Amino acid sequence: MADRSALILEDISIRLHGRRLIALAGRVEPGTVLTVMGPSGSGKSTLLAFIGGFLDPVFSAQGRVSSGAVVLTDLPAEERRAGILFQDPLLFPHLSVADNIAIAVPGAVRSPRQRRQMAMAALERVGLAGFGKRDPETLSGGQKARVALQRVLVSEPRLLLLDEPFSKLDATLRDQVREMVFAEARTAGLPMILVTHDAADAVAAGGPVHNVGAE
Repeated sequence: MADRSALILEDISIRLHGRRLIALAGRVEPGTVLTVMGPSGSGKSTLLAFIGGFLDPVFSAQGRVSSGAVVLTDLPAEERRAGILFQDPLLFPHLSVADNIAIAVPGAVRSPRQRRQMAMAALERVGLAGFGKRDPETLSGGQKARVALQRVLVSEPRLLLLDEPFSKLDATLRDQVREMVFAEARTAGLPMILVTHDAADAVAAGGPVHNVGAE
């Protein structure tokens, strides 16, 4: 289950070749969204990379990120439990829809049957009951987004990082998927950080907004 701890950002500073791209401090409560707004190329996604532990070494970064008593920036990426959604769902084409979710179930659940049951229950929560055996390529864009979200949630993350996950959806789907993502993450008690260039995303998120400039 989610830890339901706030995400604390302390004196975050990210630079590229000496020029500062990101300067940020704050607290993101469970179930709330911090939106980082800026145009493409402004460096906003580097914040997610820093929090997740996969920042390209071409960037220099300072600051501390913690979740409850856990200092995430002291941990390797695989131990931070930072769930992330990208612009593309990134489903594995060689796996069924259910197996795409089951593969993310924590290793403590060893039974293949139990892992699959968890995947099927996750699909049912987002209206995709009966889709478990499907090839991911047969799904619509909105359905793929739902599967990608459930794959993240079954991994039991501490937080959710959203890297413009709605930008490639048409207007109607964007509203539906955005509402679903926020609702599911709030139910799970996850603090969220959303990076976007779309003001409508920030309005829907409803939390504080931090603006970054263009490069």
